[in-house]
Amino acid sequence: MKTLDHIPTGKIERATTLVKTGIKIGGNYAKYYSKKIISPSLDKEKLNKDNAEDIYDGLKDLKGSALKVAQMLSMEKNLLPRAFVEQFSLAQFSVPPLSAPLVRKVFKRYQGAYPEEVYDTFSKDSVNAASIGQVHKATKGGKTLAVKIQYPGVADSVKSDLALVKPVALRMFNLKGQDTDKYFKEVEDKLIEETDYVLEVEQSQEISKACSVIKNISFPTYYPSMSNTRIITMDWIQGEHLSEYVAKPFSEAHGNLLGQALWDFYMYQIHVLRKVHADPHPGNFLIRPSKIQVGNPELVAIDFGCIKSIPEDFYVPYFELANETSLKDPDFFMQKLKALEIITPSDTTTEIDYFKELFHEMLSLFTVPFHKEVFDFGDPVFWGNIASLSERYANDPTIRKMNGNRGSKHFLYINRTFFGLFNLMFDLKAKVTVNTYKDLPLV
Repeated sequence: MKTLDHIPTGKIERATTLVKTGIKIGGNYAKYYSKKIISPSLDKEKLNKDNAEDIYDGLKDLKGSALKVAQMLSMEKNLLPRAFVEQFSLAQFSVPPLSAPLVRKVFKRYQGAYPEEVYDTFSKDSVNAASIGQVHKATKGGKTLAVKIQYPGVADSVKSDLALVKPVALRMFNLKGQDTDKYFKEVEDKLIEETDYVLEVEQSQEISKACSVIKNISFPTYYPSMSNTRIITMDWIQGEHLSEYVAKPFSEAHGNLLGQALWDFYMYQIHVLRKVHADPHPGNFLIRPSKIQVGNPELVAIDFGCIKSIPEDFYVPYFELANETSLKDPDFFMQKLKALEIITPSDTTTEIDYFKELFHEMLSLFTVPFHKEVFDFGDPVFWGNIASLSERYANDPTIRKMNGNRGSKHFLYINRTFFGLFNLMFDLKAKVTVNTYKDLPLV
């Protein structure tokens, strides 16, 4: 893989890169429509593939917030065409890293010393590169360490990157009106938090300690004395990314064991801690042999940069809507839709009827796991119903005429958490006991 000796950090330089990408996409559309004149039955598969590659090529050298948004979208498997999901998923842990000379220069700027002055050994080449930082292997005092170094300029470019992405997002999600600012502010605040590595270490230690009561999941130890706002030092974990693990044959028993650990991890955070690891993509979880149960695997959570606190006034109505009884009470259901800002005072009767039906259908399907004692996330019927519902509304011309600007800002990261979690559970084909988190003690 090529390495980078420079990352665009200025607003004009980053904007120019995105404009060049836009020109390429325009050319792709021109080629597509010229071919469609000759072949009217031509589908958009090649267009989507070309666009996905060109967008990713533009973003991967920018890194930072723009690439992070692409990574977030890669989790929306039922929202984007397959080509985009496949291409954007590379942003999870496989992007061009910084070159060794640039890493050394950046480390010195952040730490006030070169890597070899801080650690006994330090790998000059990265072992993992993602959207906001890259990881190097090091040793110190007999311990093997993972050192995450943030890309230069990432923290300073969050606002300007989102300003460039905003027009595309408004069009993609059909958002209208001034209220859209609350969603972008939510994303901006979270991305800024993700660039604060001191905060990430604090969150990592807090949630790791609290979740130590969960079986079959473990966490690395973090070293604040060798970390700062742009560098994190933690234990090196030898294992496979979850996506690598599920790409090979694994037993049903192991899938269930890992899935139960993952499910309990999330339910415990949401319902007990009221804050949650809101970035559940495969690059943030490793699988390694269990140190306790010989012959079994265990899950390791390795990234706590994106933590979403769940306020009480959102938590209560959100999970009341997940209650099967609530879905059968039209008046109660409408009351909660209003509490969650899904139905707004400015909605027309047509919009109220449309979105009430849409959300009732969606929630009746997506909350099925919570209505069972045991749920099988490998059930093809469940996923077939989700795909069918997504396709139907994606092709519904009515929804394009409606204002998509609805729902509390907290939906962004809570829904992202559940969509990502469900997809990981599907990858593991896990059958889990739903409410075991209720039996876990507080630490």
